[in-house]
Amino acid sequence: MSAVYGKEEAGPEGLASALVEKGVLTSDWLPSLAAVPRHLFVPDTIWPGRAGMNRQSDRIVRREEPEAWWEAVHRDVPITTQWDDGAYDGPGKGRAPSSSSSMPTMVFSMLDALDVEDGHKVLEIGTGTGWNAALLAHRLGGGNVVTVEVDPATAEDARQRLRAAGYEPSSIVGDGAEGYAAAGPYDRTIATCSVGRVPRAWRAQTKPGGLIVAPWGPVYGGEAVARLRVARDGSASGRFAGSSAFMRLRAQRTARTHVREYLKGVPWPAGAARSTTALSPDDLGEWVTMFAVGVQVPDVFPWMEMYGDGSYTLWLRDTAVTSWATADYEEGREEFEVRQSGPRKLWDEVEAAYRWWEGHGRPGFTRFGLTVDDAGEHVWLDSPERPVPLCAVRAQGAARAQAKTPPSVR
Repeated sequence: MSAVYGKEEAGPEGLASALVEKGVLTSDWLPSLAAVPRHLFVPDTIWPGRAGMNRQSDRIVRREEPEAWWEAVHRDVPITTQWDDGAYDGPGKGRAPSSSSSMPTMVFSMLDALDVEDGHKVLEIGTGTGWNAALLAHRLGGGNVVTVEVDPATAEDARQRLRAAGYEPSSIVGDGAEGYAAAGPYDRTIATCSVGRVPRAWRAQTKPGGLIVAPWGPVYGGEAVARLRVARDGSASGRFAGSSAFMRLRAQRTARTHVREYLKGVPWPAGAARSTTALSPDDLGEWVTMFAVGVQVPDVFPWMEMYGDGSYTLWLRDTAVTSWATADYEEGREEFEVRQSGPRKLWDEVEAAYRWWEGHGRPGFTRFGLTVDDAGEHVWLDSPERPVPLCAVRAQGAARAQAKTPPSVR
C-alpha cells in the first residue's frame, strides 16, 4: 500500500497505510481500524478540515458529490459534522463547529496514549460520530465501553451507526463533565473534547492507577493532550503527550465579551497608557507559544484585528472585563506600539510569560506536565517539583493588591 495516495487510491487501506507510515497507527489498533473503517461513522453532510488546521472547507453532500465525500473521509484530516449545536443546517458554514470526526492521527495517538489492555473498562466523554467508541468496542468488547454525549440528536445518530456496525457500547446522553458514575469505576477515561479544568468526576470515577487522557488548554489558547495517572488520594498527574485542537466541553465554554464593553463607549485608545515593545506580536502566534503564555497568564484571551495591508492589532482582554491591551504589528518594524488599560497590565504579563518560556529554551508540549487535585490545575516543566510560575508581573500585582487589602477583608 502506498502512504501517499490520490483520489483513485483514497479508501480505508490508503488511510491505514498513511497512518502506519506516520507511526501513529500501531499493530495492536490496526485490526480495529480494518474492522471499523471511518466511512461507516461519517454523516452524509460534512465540512472537511485541513491537516494541522482548524479551518473547514466548503460543505460536501454525499449524494451530490460521492467521490469527493469518499476522498475527504479517507484523508487524515478532521471533519466538522455539526455547527452551532445543530441550530445551523444549510449551505456554507455556521458560526462555530460543535461536533466532528477527529483527525485520524489524533484518534490513534490518543488511543495509543490510553494504553488499554484486555478486560479494561473505558469511559469516553464525547461520543460524536461514534467512531472512537466503535474502535474501543472492537478492541475491548461493547460491554466494557461507556460513551457519554451531551447532544441527544448526535447521540442517537451515533447509536444507529454503532448498531449497524455490530457494536453496542453503553450510550449515555448527559453532561460529560459529570462522567457516568453508575457504570464506574473505570480503568481508563478518554475525552474527545478539550477542557481547561479536569472535572472532579473524571478523577473520582477512574480507578487508582488508571489513566485519564484528555485535551487540555488554558483560556489564552494552545492545547495539548494530557496523560494523567490517578493516585490513591484522588489527584491525577502526568505529562502532555503532544499538541491537540479540540472543541471545548460544553460545560466549560466561555463567552467572549466584545471590545466595546472594555472601552466603555469611549473610542480607542480610550485614554490607555502608551508604551513600545521590541517583542513582535507575530512571535506570539504559535500554538505552543500560546500554551506557554496561557499557563502563566490566567483568564486572558487574544484576538487579532486584521487590516488590508497585512498589518494587524493584537487585542488582549481579561475574562473579568476589567483590563485590556493592544499591540500593533507592522511588517519590518523593530518596535511596536502598545496600549494598556485597567488594573492588569496585560501586555506586560504576556511579555513576561514569553520571556520566561524563551529563557527556558522554548520548551515544547512534551516537556510540560499537569497535576490536578481538589485545589485546581498545576502545570509544571519537566517534573512536578518545577511548577510553572504565575508570570512575574501578575504575581507582583496580586501581592500589591493583597498588601492594600485590610486584614479584616482578607
